[in-house]
Amino acid sequence: MNVTIYHNPQCGTSRNTLELIRNTGVEPVIIEYLINPPSREELVDLIATMNIPVRELLRKKGTPYDELNLADPTLSDDSLIDFMIQHPILINRPIVVTEMGTKLCRPSEAVLDILSRSQLKEFNKEDGEKVIDQEGRRVSR
Repeated sequence: MNVTIYHNPQCGTSRNTLELIRNTGVEPVIIEYLINPPSREELVDLIATMNIPVRELLRKKGTPYDELNLADPTLSDDSLIDFMIQHPILINRPIVVTEMGTKLCRPSEAVLDILSRSQLKEFNKEDGEKVIDQEGRRVSR
């Protein structure tokens, strides 16, 4: 199974998602997108593959979103993408790419929908929330 994660190691959701991937026995390709941001073409492709509106990928918290007035509804998708390329912190994370699809994994357990391998063991998020039980099954909420 080939898995790529656009990762920010400072983000708890991103760390939890990475550990859920590793809990399948797979070591993903890790792209620390703040250090190695995607090209414009790659970002456009990720958005298209996820089939989400461009605005859904914009991160507001802890970013220059307000200072750049990105809530302005007259800004085009191309303009928003340009801002994400100029300021990669505006790209919401983590984005995970597998053979089963590409997904913005918020919450982190959303990654389970695109992993073809089963979870190997129990998994709790950093905050203690149980996501996977002792038998490797997803815990219902």
